[in-house]
Order: sequence, then C-alpha cells, then structure tokens
Amino acid sequence: MPQTVLLAEDDRAIRHALERALTLEGYEVTAVADGVEALAQAHKTPPDVLVLDVMMPGIDGLQVCRVLRAEGDRTPILMLTALVETADRIAGLDAGADDYVVKPFDVEEVFARLRALLRRTSPVQAGTGAAAGENGGREPQLSDRQIEAAGIRMDLQARRAWRGKRELELTRTEFELLELLVRNAGIVLDHSTIYDRIWGYDFGPGSKNLAVYVGYLRRKLDEPGAPQLIHTVRGVGYVLRED
Repeated sequence: MPQTVLLAEDDRAIRHALERALTLEGYEVTAVADGVEALAQAHKTPPDVLVLDVMMPGIDGLQVCRVLRAEGDRTPILMLTALVETADRIAGLDAGADDYVVKPFDVEEVFARLRALLRRTSPVQAGTGAAAGENGGREPQLSDRQIEAAGIRMDLQARRAWRGKRELELTRTEFELLELLVRNAGIVLDHSTIYDRIWGYDFGPGSKNLAVYVGYLRRKLDEPGAPQLIHTVRGVGYVLRED
C-alpha cells in the first residue's frame, strides 16, 4: 500500500507542484489549502505523515500541529516555512513538529526528509528494512529495554525519558537524538554521524538544523544548579557527559 501524505499549503502553485511530485514519487496525497481543512482531513482519514505550511490564513501550520499533539496524535509532521530565523524554527519544534524545510526548497530534500521521518516510525523487522539498516541491524527486542547514562533514563518501548525524577516532554526527533547521545555517552559524535543516524542523510556544512535541535534539547534537559549534559566539541560534534 502506498504511504499517505496530507499536504496543507495555501499557495496554489506550490501545492499543485508538490502534490504532483509526491504522487509521482509513489505517495498517496491529499492536498488542502488551509489549516481548517487539514485538521478536518486528519481527523477523518489519519495520514502516515503531514506536510504543513507554517503561514496559512485562519489556522496556520503551527496551530494545526499544536492541536494534533494536544489530542495525542503522534503522526510525523514536516513543516514548510519561509521563516529562516532560529527562533522561528524553534517555534515549530515547540509546536511539536518533527522536521522542517525552508522555502525555496529542492523537492528532493522534501523526499529525503519524508523518507527519514517514515523510516523512523516504521516497525522494525529483524534483519530487514530501513530501520535495521540505519541502526546497524538493531534487533526488535531492543525496544523492550531501558537505557541510562549521565542521569538520563529512557524507556524505549514507551518512548519516555527522565532526567532524575523529572520526565522530559520530547518530540520524536528530540527523543531519537537523546537516545543516540545516551547510547554513546562519553563518546564525541561528529555531525555527519548524527545526521546519518537521525535523519538518514547529511544536510551539508552550512546547515544549522542539528544545532537547532541540540539547542532545543538542551533547554529541556537543563536544570538550575545541575551540570550541563550535552557538550559541544568545536569543529567535531557533540557528546553527552556529566562534568
């Protein structure tokens, strides 16, 4: 069965072009022009992934995202935005989005990000599938385990995480990033490795995507008087450790 995409974009030319491109790529696409239609369609026929424009009349993409997350809907969401400031991107992550693409975008980048989001939400099958490949053959039983390092505890099956006794409210991407860091606590992970393991491809040296996610994850982890856990190793990458 083809994977289903709910696309919400108020610009008719962009909506039609992206709908056509996604259809040719093999997706089953439902395209709507605003946030009201997007919510109605998501409630009527939940898709495998949503692609939401941030700036739409009436209910915008951020509001759609907030409503779905408040309802407990964990469907992966890719935001389309013409806003390039870090604060604007953080607003999207705060609303519960999993990833974003900045306009104008290359349609191949949209495809790559959708593949990464869908791959991370697909059931893991032993020895097969993209999820096994990207995690070096990770076995399905791993989802039943808990992992812990530097005062962080993660329940992989329930997809919950705590620092000490405080539970962390994490988006899907934040959870995946924290899991990678916890599994490799004390080891410096370079940018390329993190991009490959979390997104499935490298955005290139000019991208600030990883820095935005790390910054947002730090904000959720940090506590007054407690040591910082995620450290930047300039020119290399990031490491999780307690100093």
